[in-house]
Amino acid sequence: MTLETDLLAALRGIATDPAARGLMDDAAVLADLVVTHDMIVEGVHFLPEDPPQDIAWKLVAVNLSDLAAKGAQPLGVLTGMGLRQDAAWNAAFIEGLSIALADLGVPLLGGDTVAMPAGAPRTLGLTAIGRAAGPVPSRMGGDVGDGLYVAGVIGDAGLGLAIAQGQIKGPASLLAAYRRPRPLVEMGRALAGQVTAMMDISDGLLIDAMRLAEASGAGLSIDLDAIPMSAAALQFGSDRAARLRAATAGDDYALLFTSALPLRNLPSRPHRIGQLVRQPGLHLHDSDGPVPLPDRLGWLHQG
Repeated sequence: MTLETDLLAALRGIATDPAARGLMDDAAVLADLVVTHDMIVEGVHFLPEDPPQDIAWKLVAVNLSDLAAKGAQPLGVLTGMGLRQDAAWNAAFIEGLSIALADLGVPLLGGDTVAMPAGAPRTLGLTAIGRAAGPVPSRMGGDVGDGLYVAGVIGDAGLGLAIAQGQIKGPASLLAAYRRPRPLVEMGRALAGQVTAMMDISDGLLIDAMRLAEASGAGLSIDLDAIPMSAAALQFGSDRAARLRAATAGDDYALLFTSALPLRNLPSRPHRIGQLVRQPGLHLHDSDGPVPLPDRLGWLHQG
């Protein structure tokens, strides 16, 4: 158990309204409104030296990605900002926030600010509100035999983080995947009525796939060779080790979903990477046979 899982277990005793979905999902659903809230913290979700404009973009994008996974059209956002005494950084952040909101097509509705103690990590939160036009998928609707799919690519952001940290050199597209992810809102809306379960991939493909399978009461089998990777990411390797790194890196903000039926009328082609199975747990394989599970499936808040 971790600090995060222990806290969520305790909170589930309080969050009893049906809109909360038992805290088993990334958003609450009130009639046709979908509400989500994410926080990002310096040194955890972004580097101290990351440009403030990019941090603002990421704050908006990660919340809209949660709406995308529910098939919701964004209506507006409210921000929460922990301020430090750095007027230039704050001004650059607001500039980036304005650009992100305009580019991603969502208005700012309000929020709050608080002063942070000297030396405290920057802590930023955002609540996003969306409207669903039809079914709102959860993590819990998958069934044994359903295909497991990914819309988007896996591993670019992990490599982008390594570039930002100076560990490797690589193209700007990978750095942008880490600093300026693009939520797949259009794809989410197109998928919402066709999937049995859906969520976005934020903590890593393997750990998030396990969460979806466990919420659906199933196990899952994943073909590591089928995981979609960009041409830029494949330049850093396509062997088993490289694909495991991609599948556990996180920050992808792709969509992960299950479906029992053929998929139609989508803006791009998703990739089938496996299926839900009766045997509990995660089962990995590739063209060489079974793949032992890595020690770390993705990101967990420790404690």
